[in-house]
Amino acid sequence: QVQLVESGGGLVQAGGSLRLSCAASGRTFSSYAMGWFRQAPGKEREFLAAVTWNGGLTYYADSVKGRFTISRDNAKNTVYLQMNSLKPEDTAVYYCAACRYCGSYYGTPHSYDYWGQGTQVTVSS
Repeated sequence: QVQLVESGGGLVQAGGSLRLSCAASGRTFSSYAMGWFRQAPGKEREFLAAVTWNGGLTYYADSVKGRFTISRDNAKNTVYLQMNSLKPEDTAVYYCAACRYCGSYYGTPHSYDYWGQGTQVTVSS
């Protein structure tokens, strides 16, 4: 069992930055690949980024590539999402998720076993 708690969301102006954190409970955090998703009102949950269990590989959606960076610290049981050059269309609830056996399906929400409760990010124009 893994429990995930996101933090770091808030209101930011366009062009600004935020860093989201996702703290995980349990001693098996390093066994999981981790991903970040977001969901805006009326839209489907969207994959943003994922990182393998040891941080060796990262994956990004085209919509955030070059602006967002995912990283993890297994010693702190935490995964991060650094978001730069934010745009109003980045406004959404942001979720972290843990995946025990993703295979090559890091971008698929159904691949993930555990989800956080989400944190709101609002980007004003």
